Amino acid sequence: MLDYAALAAVAAVAREGSFDRAAAALGVTASAVSQRVRTLEDRLGAVLIVRGQPCGVTTIGARLCAHVERVRLLEGEMASALPGLASQIAESGPPTIRVAVNADSLATWFIPAIAAFAGRGDRLVDLVIAGEDHTAERLRSGDVLAAVTTDHTPVQGCRTVPLGALRYAATASPAFVAQWFARGVDAASLARAPVLRFDRRDDLHARWARTLFGHEPDMPTHWIPSTHGFIDAALAGMGWCMNPIPLVATHLRTGGLISLTPNHHLDVPLYWQHARIGTRLLDALTREVVAAAQGGLL
Repeated sequence: MLDYAALAAVAAVAREGSFDRAAAALGVTASAVSQRVRTLEDRLGAVLIVRGQPCGVTTIGARLCAHVERVRLLEGEMASALPGLASQIAESGPPTIRVAVNADSLATWFIPAIAAFAGRGDRLVDLVIAGEDHTAERLRSGDVLAAVTTDHTPVQGCRTVPLGALRYAATASPAFVAQWFARGVDAASLARAPVLRFDRRDDLHARWARTLFGHEPDMPTHWIPSTHGFIDAALAGMGWCMNPIPLVATHLRTGGLISLTPNHHLDVPLYWQHARIGTRLLDALTREVVAAAQGGLL
């Protein structure tokens, strides 16, 4: 059997980033937290916390933290029938729902869902940023309880809900278009014009190019790991990039940015997957996510 007091200590250190802050959150001494973590690591034969400033968590440690949150959700489901348990849960603070979401969804339509869900103050959220093609990996590893993903195949133990599609346009500043695409957009011009990419897993530009030309030209790349940084860099003429249309609609309307192919967009279907446990809270979050998607996605 797992020692849940020790698991709570691991989760607190992972969440707070230090043993001192974890101790304050748990109402015990830092030495007690350290002892609990070390005892559990010795018992499991695995390092769970990476000591540092701030402290980090290993892969197995992250899975155990997710397990702790699942247990708290299950306990919350029983609280209405067990008043004594309800009082103990209240003393330990509100449960935290850890969710994986892609940066573009977070920047466009997802925040209203989270705000509506957390508005009562009796539940917390912990958002993890990952590419929409890779958020399901976080579910499979047990790192998160729910995810916005492009994967429609349900992860084992999860439920899938279709949300709609986020439409992207390839955009650039008028000056950039005049410099690099004066004769139009083709594979040769794309092979010369700098493109902006979020990270090494970001392949939206390649998918867009393949729908046009059947292959991906080798493109010179600027790396900018920021959704809003993409817009600023594109406005400054640094490169062309794939932007969610809701985020750049104003710039397209005023002419600050131009769509490279006005009649051709890339639609990325999105799905909501969540664990089947903790039904009450996850169902409430799902309702808010679906409602927000209806207003923000195709």
